[in-house]
Amino acid sequence: MRSFWGWRMRCHQVPRRPPSGFVPLLTLTLVLTHAVVCGGQGKPGGGGGGKTGISVQPSSLPNFPTSPLPGPMFITGTVALEGGAAITDTVVIQSVCHGDVRNEAYSDSKGNFTLNLGDRTRDAVATADEAESPLGNPGGSGRLRAPRDLRDCALRAALAGFRSDVIELRGKVHDQGDADVGTIMLHRMAQVEGFTVSATTAAAPSAARKEYEKGKEDAQKGKWESAAKRFAKAVEIYPKYAAAWCELGRVQLQRNDEPAARISFGRAQEADSKFITPYAELANLALKAKDWKELAQTTETLLALDPVDYPQRWYYNAAANYYLDDLDKAEKSAARCIALDEQHRIPRVEYLLGMVLAKKKDYSGAAAHIKNYIRLAPNATDLEAAQQQLAGLEMSATVSQNPSK
Repeated sequence: MRSFWGWRMRCHQVPRRPPSGFVPLLTLTLVLTHAVVCGGQGKPGGGGGGKTGISVQPSSLPNFPTSPLPGPMFITGTVALEGGAAITDTVVIQSVCHGDVRNEAYSDSKGNFTLNLGDRTRDAVATADEAESPLGNPGGSGRLRAPRDLRDCALRAALAGFRSDVIELRGKVHDQGDADVGTIMLHRMAQVEGFTVSATTAAAPSAARKEYEKGKEDAQKGKWESAAKRFAKAVEIYPKYAAAWCELGRVQLQRNDEPAARISFGRAQEADSKFITPYAELANLALKAKDWKELAQTTETLLALDPVDYPQRWYYNAAANYYLDDLDKAEKSAARCIALDEQHRIPRVEYLLGMVLAKKKDYSGAAAHIKNYIRLAPNATDLEAAQQQLAGLEMSATVSQNPSK
């Protein structure tokens, strides 16, 4: 859930033999704007999940009001899994205010959370995560937003594979003093088989858990060598510690040891085949290497484990199949992404689907999706090129519909 510094997947390639009358597809640097997410947190030491976020610099912070916010300074509560299973990793806590969703805080490894309403860094953390978090708000600009009064809002938890209860804050949060909102219950979704929390974590011996927690602390401080030793010790004590294997792999990537990281992610998969984080990390590597075959295969596995929480995985699967010339799969995945992406967080999937349809000589359909892209992303840096492409597609559509003219 916390942002993973430095991870930006940039890929450059253009489609082959485009139909006459329109500009070639823009490079994947523009189309693939975010790395494949890993379900939970992406920073090494984040607790077993993985997600790429937006790196927020202090200079980008807006001028916050100097007067204190009204109401309580702290909201506390607990997240729990239905059935009594242990919360072994962190969960993002979200506020919902008049339809606007923001990430507000994280639970600890026992499910407890605290929202410090007087903490001006709260929105910095929230904005960094929203772009990729399950059930998150698109935001889109990456700019931070001013603090807001949560008394008329609701709270929920976001964890891939689970549906959250919603706690209305009205009546629980008052003008003065702190507030305990109770327990947010998470219910497993029947159609989701994979999890961002590994089932093996709960069985880890206390000595392995201790090394794991210390490894997370070291990783958060950028002490990569010490963190690697801690995680290595954790998996030595408990070889089935999937979350520790995954964290070890992330630290190895920070130390530019990709071969070792791949082995660690593989060991995480062996330890817990339902743990989606190592698959997502391997998808990141495939995207970085422009290995479309591996990206297609890995995202297919991810989507089989969790087809609902992360529409961007359908997007990357569509892009991989586009470059593999499997246009039927690319079209299906892009359409599924659009259906799941109700808040239009990924407008470029419209562009990608337009290119798929253009290669299938459905110029009218392609033009419609390029129009959608222009409408959804009016400030896109490639707007002029998209408009030129649209003109070419409309011309091609006219010619195909009236071949005698």
